[in-house]
Amino acid sequence: MKVVTWNVNGIRAREAQLTELLAAQAPDVVCLQETKAALDQIPPALVELPGYWSYWHGEKGYSGVALHLAKARFAERPAYFHPEFDHEHRIACARIGSTVGSMVLASIYVPNGGKDFDAKVRFIEALDAFVKDAHAHGEVLVLCGDYNVARERRDVHPTLQKEKEIGQTPGERAMFAGLLAHGLVDLGRRFAPDDDRLFTWWAPWRNLRQKNVGWRLDYVLASESLAAKARSCTASREFGTSDHGPVTAIFED
Repeated sequence: MKVVTWNVNGIRAREAQLTELLAAQAPDVVCLQETKAALDQIPPALVELPGYWSYWHGEKGYSGVALHLAKARFAERPAYFHPEFDHEHRIACARIGSTVGSMVLASIYVPNGGKDFDAKVRFIEALDAFVKDAHAHGEVLVLCGDYNVARERRDVHPTLQKEKEIGQTPGERAMFAGLLAHGLVDLGRRFAPDDDRLFTWWAPWRNLRQKNVGWRLDYVLASESLAAKARSCTASREFGTSDHGPVTAIFED
């Protein structure tokens, strides 16, 4: 199973690039964030992606996520949903299988926190409870997306490290650690344990992307049982014109 997550920073500006990404990678699961479009604003060719069960969850000009599952792997349309704590079109989920022992896939966009830090805290706390409850019920999770938290100090380029800056604060990192403590594995770090330049977001100025001066904000988190079947997890700095690069994880069947 191949999973791709990408913060597109506006799906209308990234239509051709998404089509290119799907053709090049043929992923089974596609998670998108910051689509910034209601359903009637999605480019017509993307509303129902050929070969995918599609779910767009957003409103005009703000946030928005999407989750697409390949019909070749998932024969029936999955049960799409979003949790009760999602009030701003920030998480799209699909449950595969029965409630007990099922797999839950999610595309997640955690609030940045710059305008309303308390909203960010509430979202992560609710996500923490969601993970804990899902694991308590025997579900397997794959939670992909832009968490707007650099997990560790080394997940920010040395020239940009400021632990009082939102996204780097000790409190946010402690909340991220709490998520992982519920039995999730950060696959990006698992496969690159010594890479201190493993970034997925770059500010769009001063050629920071070309210089790889960025932050790691985009993750594939998987339940330990599924993480044991992961073969790789890579970030693509060179692809696309979003300020984020896609992250791809591959699991054994």
